[in-house]
Parts: sequence; C-alpha cells; structure tokens
Amino acid sequence: MSHQQSEPVNPAELPDPEQITEADLPPAPPRPSGTQRRFGGTNRQIRGALTFYKICAWLTGILLLLLVAEMVLKYGFNLELFAGGTRVGLEDASAAGASNVLGFHPAGEIVDGINISLLILIVHGWMYVVYLLASFRLWSLMRWNGMRLLLMAGGGVVPFLSFIVEKQIHRQTVAEVQAHPEAVRRY
Repeated sequence: MSHQQSEPVNPAELPDPEQITEADLPPAPPRPSGTQRRFGGTNRQIRGALTFYKICAWLTGILLLLLVAEMVLKYGFNLELFAGGTRVGLEDASAAGASNVLGFHPAGEIVDGINISLLILIVHGWMYVVYLLASFRLWSLMRWNGMRLLLMAGGGVVPFLSFIVEKQIHRQTVAEVQAHPEAVRRY
C-alpha cells in the first residue's frame, strides 16, 4: 500500500480570510437524527443534578422550618435570638450592662450582638435561590413541563413541602432514567 504525499501549501496561494463568504464554505454535516433527545444530559449529569437538588431541598426545608419558628417567636412573643452583646435593660433595669452569650430577648434589648434570627432569614433567602437553580438544572436536564418546575419552586416556600416534593421528584427521576436507558447515552 503506497502512501501519497501531498505538496506543502504555499501561504501566498491561500485566500484572504476577510474575502471568504458563506458561499465558499462547505455544507454543514447532517444532524444525527431528526428527533429530539428524551433527556438533556447524560446519566452522570442527571444523577449529579439530582444529588445537588436533593441536598438543596433538604437544606432549604430545614432553614424554612427554622424561619417559621423564628417568625412565631418574633411576632407571637416579641423575642429574637441573639448571640453575644450587652443587655440594655429595657424590661429589667437590673439586667442593664449584663453580657449575653446566647438567648432569646426582645428586639432592641441587646446591643453589639449578632441577631441569629436575622441570619436565619438571610441564609434561607440565599439558600432558596440556590435551590431554585438546582431545581431548574434538574428540570431542564429531564425536559419536564413547566408545571413541574412550579411545583419544585413551591417546595422552598411552604413548610414541609420541600421534603415531600424532593422525595417525589427523586422517585420520578430515577424511574424515568431507568425506563429509558438508551436516552441518556450521548457520547
């Protein structure tokens, strides 16, 4: 079998790149198939998105329960959780100047302390944003309808719902991937 060698290309004979038009380009190769793929990712990508969604759902659910407890204490009993700081003595003058390690106090009773109640509120808000991103990623890889995304998003704002929705979504994802093993192979 003989191997043909081609002559080296002379750069002066090549066309000017700025002169090339779309008509000079060869036609695009045909698409692999005319049908849309069942899933938007590989098995590994779907499993990773499912794991991330599960972690985010649990963290968001726990933080939401803490937030509900904090709201009950704040609006029902006028108490907030503080770490550190010094008591002002608004309700008990004899407690003025006493240091606080960790405790529930009325708003404005502690100065220079960390308001744990406010931290719970902020952390839950940011965790909910991450939960929404995890929900969107899994939803887009699975190519579900929009109602499922709304159900997943609602899991982070209704107490206990994130645990229920997470379990249902996990079960459905695993069932769909197992029912269509050929659909997750991409490469």
